[in-house]
Amino acid sequence: MNVLFIVVDDLRPVLGCYGDNLVKSPNIDQLASHSIVFSNAYAQQAVCAPSRVSFLTGRRPDTTRLYDFYSYWRVHSGNYSTMPQYFKENGYMTMSVGKVFHPGVSSNYSDDYPYSWSIPPFHPSTEKYENDKTCRGKGGRLYANLVCPVDVTEMPGGTLPDIQTTEEAIRLLNVMKTKKQKFFLAVGYHKPHIPLRYPQEFLKLYPLENITLAPDPWVPEKLPPVAYNPWMDIRKRDDVKALNVTFPYGPLPDDFQRLIRQSYYAAVSYLDMQVGLLLNALDDVGLSNSTIVVFTADHGWSLGEHGEWAKYSNFDVATQVPLMFYVPGMTTSSASKGERVFPYLDPFSHILGLVPQGQSKKMVELVSLFSTLAELAGLQVPPACPRTSFRVALCTEGASIVRYFKSSEQKVQKEEDGCNDTDRCYSEEPVAFSQYPRPADTPQWDSDKPKLKDIRIMGYSMRTVDYRYTVWVRFNPENFSADFEDVHAGELYMMETDPNQDNNIYNNTLHGHLFKKIVDFLKH
Repeated sequence: MNVLFIVVDDLRPVLGCYGDNLVKSPNIDQLASHSIVFSNAYAQQAVCAPSRVSFLTGRRPDTTRLYDFYSYWRVHSGNYSTMPQYFKENGYMTMSVGKVFHPGVSSNYSDDYPYSWSIPPFHPSTEKYENDKTCRGKGGRLYANLVCPVDVTEMPGGTLPDIQTTEEAIRLLNVMKTKKQKFFLAVGYHKPHIPLRYPQEFLKLYPLENITLAPDPWVPEKLPPVAYNPWMDIRKRDDVKALNVTFPYGPLPDDFQRLIRQSYYAAVSYLDMQVGLLLNALDDVGLSNSTIVVFTADHGWSLGEHGEWAKYSNFDVATQVPLMFYVPGMTTSSASKGERVFPYLDPFSHILGLVPQGQSKKMVELVSLFSTLAELAGLQVPPACPRTSFRVALCTEGASIVRYFKSSEQKVQKEEDGCNDTDRCYSEEPVAFSQYPRPADTPQWDSDKPKLKDIRIMGYSMRTVDYRYTVWVRFNPENFSADFEDVHAGELYMMETDPNQDNNIYNNTLHGHLFKKIVDFLKH
């Protein structure tokens, strides 16, 4: 099987296939209708570079030692193999288009080429204009705005980065059609990452009168200040700057909140169109029956919940991601010759109510992608990492989740899977772990993205079907150690009664067993 790995930047599960009634996402929903869809999938850290390095190496942020953007794991923590590198070493042609690794120091200014990729990675030529003044404002002047619907013909180069990414990915699919070589093609889309810059016609899909505020647009009363992200990257945009919003809690005016939410949805539909064109091309080259398709995001994005915007937190809105796997003959019966699996669906005319082929509510983590894809492709699954693995080039800290693909997922038995120190027993309640660093106990200008040397506190978060439990503990950036004897704050939300995570009951609940569980896990 070939692999088409689609990773999106800042996409929370606002998709029709995840039950969102407002969004128009017919092409991603169509993919979901042939896939197994995980409704409880979580990133390990809600910021781009640490999340991507984590799932591409199969190691958690405490092992990659990347919590910011400024180190390359091969030099900084250990020479770990990556998922594309493993496929490359197993005879695959590996290719990267768009934003797969986070560009810059964290991937050695090369997207980890030549280790991970067979050919140099492709970046759209128009990426460099992403934060320029390209948004028309009052009087026709150009601004660097957060909310930025545009006329594509007026853009530098007459296009946008994600359009170029789709074109290049389609070109490579056509090349691979004749090559007769197995391939691993990773395609990284920018939107809905800010600025929310997308073709203006997508606004038509979301009349402003249909846009509501977040269900909980206030800062929860019992939220510890350390847990709050003050959304600094949004404050720097011209249109937000003009609002003179107070630091750190705001809030943004209601009408502007609606504009952000409207543009986020419009950017998702623009993304859906790109995914539709890409999957349609997979049909065109006749490879839909022999290609595994994975669709996910590096983390989510707050849309006003808890008075927060952006990512940079441990809340579900920041850590939860869409995750689906299309595996021909496994998640869906193989298409007969000539039958199209992914005909392109126009978001402007298509009303779609396709349901996912299979849905799993199991808690899963992006750190499991490496071992899961290896197993699906029929490669040997990399071994589980030992307790400390800085000198081990090939191992993973996320167990394969292929065992959840079968409908009898409830019946997984301890005996079948075995149970040892490094791999927690599958019969136990599945848990997703996330973490976020902070420079101080109260919101600072660098709370969202502290540099390693400035990190003083780490928030470790444990999510199960029933609760989210977070402890904020002292962290020493010089030796990367967390001190669980020094707890600065905590959060506990019960999902059944508080699905939006607004009522923190940490201070009036006994939770010693949860504390022991999180510490045991982190010390394993």
